[in-house]
Amino acid sequence: MRQQKLRKAILLVAAFTVAVTSMAQQVPAGESRQQLVVTIVVDQLRTDYVELLRNRFGKDGFNRLIDRGAFIENLHFDIVQPDIANTTAMLFTGSFPAVNGIAAEKIYRFSTRQPDFSLSDPAKIGNFTNETFSPAALQVSTIADELRAATQFGLVYSLATDAQQAIIMAGHAANSAFWISDIDGKWATTTYYKDVPKPVADCNYRQPLATRLDTMSWSPSLRPEQYYDIPSHKQYTRFRHTFAKNDRDRFVRFKHSPLANGEVVRMATEYISALRLGKRGTTDMLCLGLTAAPYDFSGDGCNIIELQDTYIKLDAQIAHLLHSIDTAVGLQNAVVVLASTGYFTDNSPYDERLGIPSGEFFPSRAISLLNMYLMAMHGNGEWVSGYFNGSFYLNRDLIKTKGLDLSSVRAKSSEFLRQMSGVSAAYNYEEILNNPSSAEAHRLHRCMVPAVAGDVTIEVAPGWRIVENERTKHKQERLVRYNAISTPAFIIARGVVPRRIAAPVEATILAPSVSSIFRVRPPNPARAMPLSLY
Repeated sequence: MRQQKLRKAILLVAAFTVAVTSMAQQVPAGESRQQLVVTIVVDQLRTDYVELLRNRFGKDGFNRLIDRGAFIENLHFDIVQPDIANTTAMLFTGSFPAVNGIAAEKIYRFSTRQPDFSLSDPAKIGNFTNETFSPAALQVSTIADELRAATQFGLVYSLATDAQQAIIMAGHAANSAFWISDIDGKWATTTYYKDVPKPVADCNYRQPLATRLDTMSWSPSLRPEQYYDIPSHKQYTRFRHTFAKNDRDRFVRFKHSPLANGEVVRMATEYISALRLGKRGTTDMLCLGLTAAPYDFSGDGCNIIELQDTYIKLDAQIAHLLHSIDTAVGLQNAVVVLASTGYFTDNSPYDERLGIPSGEFFPSRAISLLNMYLMAMHGNGEWVSGYFNGSFYLNRDLIKTKGLDLSSVRAKSSEFLRQMSGVSAAYNYEEILNNPSSAEAHRLHRCMVPAVAGDVTIEVAPGWRIVENERTKHKQERLVRYNAISTPAFIIARGVVPRRIAAPVEATILAPSVSSIFRVRPPNPARAMPLSLY
């Protein structure tokens, strides 16, 4: 017995010694905080494509990130319906949507009965745009906020193709957040932020994208046979995408192309140089939003060459950015973090000849059937206000006027919707909010922001198509598939040991891990312990 106690005591001392040593390694004695932090969020970046194309990449882009830093092979988000907004918020806050307030890129507004952007804020005015955004809906602090608070005079800037991503990365306390406008291609912002950096102003007034876009085109970087897994009908085809002046959607098309990444990186390098980021005696931060999403404007529906070419161009753009950082402050004095948004969209339908089970789900028809069911039970009226993104919204005013119990109407509605063809599951508000029992309900719970949550949320069966606006020329179809793929993150910083981390890493761990590297408090909702990277 005495020997067992002695053995336990020795093990405890050894464990304590290892822990203290690890902590000492994480905060090297006598070393100052890094001068520049650059965070890059790449929408829909996939680990398998990074691995597939490594021998097509140069040595200074993705290969440099892999060889010189920590390479997380599978950054795991584990939420339903991930998108560019809610996943970016998870990365920068270390918390799930239910906590940080960003349920999705768009939410349903009860006041207008229409979907709207999560960060829409009519109290603010657009600068170089008529869009009105602010970070008011973001309910917690971010990495950028904590850095700004810790340094007091540190500069924090954000640049992205997407407006909401730019604002989420900037947080509440940044100097500015800019994005590329869908309307005229200018660098746009909101009056919530006060700074308009000179590089942005110069570009908008002297070299706006509108004056250059019709001379730009996207063509392959390689010969067709140098890409992988190309269908026979594409093996001898060279694509060329242009953005003509008479195309009203040309800025939207441009923003979905890898050329837009080039605009963001070009502006980022000008920020680093002109604003002397990392050279002012304190830590500065630059947040960038790029894209590796499939290009949905290919024409023939097959965008496999465009997707691979996006990665090849992105590799060169990352190499250019790393070179600028190295030239300005030295990579040893910087923290570079690149992470994916953790999902991948693929709306390409199956060939009917394959016989894969499928069907069509029409939300408008489901609304009508649910409304008739509720009328049969409770009398005439418009019982269903609307549908958006898998959720049905009941007419709460009518339910209150009729003196009905809202939770009971929700329960009956979910029971009815579960019986519809193509609906694999339906959950009412209370099932999601209060101690969800199933794994899927728990994922819905993580994304639930009560103020904007639907009354009943459904799951449509995989392989089915959700058909919206069926009676208009803007008919939209979305194929239901979950696309379980690995998505990466990379971290380069002083002292971080180059390694591969193959086990899945929860996305909420990244924020406290990055915060610990440059020694600021993690965002205030972050609960996860940081990764051991040293």
